[in-house]
Amino acid sequence: MRSIKLETERLLLRPIEMSDAPVFYSYRSNAEINQYQGFIPKSIEETESFISKLLKSEFGKGDSWFQFAVIKRSSNSMIGDIGVHFIGKDSFQAEIGGTLMQEEHKKGYAIESLKRVMEYLFVEHNKHRIIASIDPRNKASINMVESLGMRKEAHFVKSYRMNDEWVDDVIYAILNEEWKKSLP
Repeated sequence: MRSIKLETERLLLRPIEMSDAPVFYSYRSNAEINQYQGFIPKSIEETESFISKLLKSEFGKGDSWFQFAVIKRSSNSMIGDIGVHFIGKDSFQAEIGGTLMQEEHKKGYAIESLKRVMEYLFVEHNKHRIIASIDPRNKASINMVESLGMRKEAHFVKSYRMNDEWVDDVIYAILNEEWKKSLP
């Protein structure tokens, strides 16, 4: 199912490709914008290895990740990525997250792309629940998922190790039925 293409007014979301590795590395290796993420590649080779594993994953397959490249239509350039983690063998639930280049922050691209992915998961794949796992210090991401209708479900204290430090994790979620009720 590598031919998925999701569109919004300003963006195209397509499966990540090996040719995306240099751009992916350029923004994902930026420790400042990725300070709340567990994966910060240290080399282009590590990035290529990461993408190589993603290329083998099938959209919707349980216990797997699928990565979309976020393409700005006006310039046909990659500006970020959205990851979808299909939870459990039945994959009725999914986790979403994303990263954008620093120069593309605060332009609405993250909300626009995540909203389209959520719509795709709920409407076309009938997922029951979508979650986001966020470091509670990441106020921008919390505000963003709340604007998408997600609600806080849990706060886990020092629940995972990131960059040699135990950090907290907050879980936000929305059910398919809640998503449908929020539509105009």
